[in-house]
Amino acid sequence: MVLDVDTGVDDACALLLAALHPGLDLRAVTCVAGNAPLPDVLRNTLTVLHLAGRPEVPVAAGAPRPLLEAPGDARHVHGTDGMADLGLPAPPTPPDPRHAVEVLRAAVEEGAAAGRPVTLVPLAPMTNVALLARLHPRSFARLARVVFMGGGAQVSNATAAAEFNVFHDPEAAAIVLDACAACGVPVTMYGLDVFDGPRVTRAQADRLRATGTPAARLAADLVAFQQRRFTADGATLGDTGAVASLLVPEALRTERRPVRVELTGTWTRGRTIVDTRDWGGGLAHDPHGPAPAMVDVALEVDGPRVAGLWLRTVAGEQP
Repeated sequence: MVLDVDTGVDDACALLLAALHPGLDLRAVTCVAGNAPLPDVLRNTLTVLHLAGRPEVPVAAGAPRPLLEAPGDARHVHGTDGMADLGLPAPPTPPDPRHAVEVLRAAVEEGAAAGRPVTLVPLAPMTNVALLARLHPRSFARLARVVFMGGGAQVSNATAAAEFNVFHDPEAAAIVLDACAACGVPVTMYGLDVFDGPRVTRAQADRLRATGTPAARLAADLVAFQQRRFTADGATLGDTGAVASLLVPEALRTERRPVRVELTGTWTRGRTIVDTRDWGGGLAHDPHGPAPAMVDVALEVDGPRVAGLWLRTVAGEQP
């Protein structure tokens, strides 16, 4: 697998699972501006992998802004540094000098050549992934699948209509869905309908901290930050569920639905339009027709199972 991230708090939790679970082969991590500006995202990502004992994983910087939109961030949620303002020292490992798109292309081609095609898991605005699809379409077509955190069938957060990752760069999300449809790459949307399902309590975080490893302490600090930020006992693991779905797919209930991204609506720009109608029932009157992209849309998640998997993995127990 390859992760594409804008490392804030929940991306960091997902990175820990991807880096530490023995059932996942993390080949590279690419970074994009989103939760924080690109330099912060790059530093945060390198820090997480260093504390997880995985400094050999290539980490590369990609797009510093969306394709068309002005840059934005979510530091009001993730802290001024994008990762809970923990005051961690600078990571000793330098980033890969290549652009993120070239790292993505290389990882995909290497996986295909070895007979082990790559699953790409974007946990961020999909600017880098859209650039891969446009610049290297033949490489994009060699992906095993795309599992992205973004959108929502019924839930939104950045606006009344749109989720943050898709709203941050809706053109990129639309390009990726179109590319998946054109290339026959299966795609799963792990959106806001399930985002808050996996949660960790304060007591669980305290037990994790007592493990004493750098990764466990980081994980506990990230959970504690969220609990303080939202004045709650529990903290969501957010993006982690998208990674966990590769390990326990039965924990996720999905429905295959046509999905479009709204690009022009004044109040709805960035909304993922999940078509729940029965197209076998005579909808030829719809001038738009069904969306080309058929997406496995996540609608329910077994939150405790995902949280338990994450806790055991980060604690170094048998997952």
